[in-house]
Amino acid sequence: MILSYYTPYLQLLLALSLLNSCQLPPKPNMAAGIASAAVQPTDHTKPEKMRAIKKLHKAIYSPIDDLITYRAMPTGSIRYLDPFLFLNHHGPQRYGPSNNGLPFGPHPHRGFETLTYILQGDIMHRDSMTGESVINTGGIQWMTAGSGLVHAEVSSDAFKKTGGMEEVIQIWLNLPSHLKMTAPNYIGLQKDGIPAIQLDEGRATVNLISGKWGETEGPVPSLTGIHTTSIEFKKGGQLQTKVEAKRNILFYVVNGEVEVNGQTAATHTLVEFANEGEAIAVKALSDATLIFCHGEPYNEPIVAHGPFVMNSEAEIRQAMIDYQSGKLGGLDD
Repeated sequence: MILSYYTPYLQLLLALSLLNSCQLPPKPNMAAGIASAAVQPTDHTKPEKMRAIKKLHKAIYSPIDDLITYRAMPTGSIRYLDPFLFLNHHGPQRYGPSNNGLPFGPHPHRGFETLTYILQGDIMHRDSMTGESVINTGGIQWMTAGSGLVHAEVSSDAFKKTGGMEEVIQIWLNLPSHLKMTAPNYIGLQKDGIPAIQLDEGRATVNLISGKWGETEGPVPSLTGIHTTSIEFKKGGQLQTKVEAKRNILFYVVNGEVEVNGQTAATHTLVEFANEGEAIAVKALSDATLIFCHGEPYNEPIVAHGPFVMNSEAEIRQAMIDYQSGKLGGLDD
């Protein structure tokens, strides 16, 4: 069966083939529900073992139509960081007046969630289950595809008319097997709906999306206890925190240059941490922006095909059948 969906997503067939049939040992007694993840500032009254860095990965240039795109994961050097499957960095780029906007017309998803950071510009989200919304600079879109839907991520009519700067980060968050077929859901938050936690006398700002930072709780109730933020630094700004060694960290430098746990990482760098130690220390060597997330790995089989991420080839075949038969709904172009 040939899966027909919007042309730019054909690129994902190649990218996500790196994930296909990644078999991981089962994790015993995984809880059906995972509590929200809390990240506390480091307690300096006792020494903390620094989280070891395994490798620095440079995102690869992988444009989609006329959209500047750098893919940090999956690449030839890193497949995934369970439960984080995929990270695309679109832009920054300037669109002139009377432009076509973002190229992501209607396409299906099943078996995971997407988190989209709108760093500049806007995105109009539409889907076959929950409706539509336009989110502007500084906001986020969190979509739970779960059992499946068809959605589109395009520019607003206003942006296509007037143009402007566009920059977007999208992350794919895997769902464990018992949540693969959960009901679809969408949360769109503008910048003023996201807590901005000021640290280091205002030289570091944590934009908290899900999980906890100190006593502050993010507005998105993650189904799986994933902690998600973006962090903005002014030059010289510092941040210290800790993450349980069993949790995998997604640390991506959007722009600027930072020193993290003794190593320097610059724009378009994904920092891969080992599961040793807990303390994270970041110092901004210039103004900088980071994506900083972490979650407990599921250690389950991953089988991916284009816009579907499941646990078996049989489930992928069923997803394709359900999409072609209209069970995921539909959208007009």
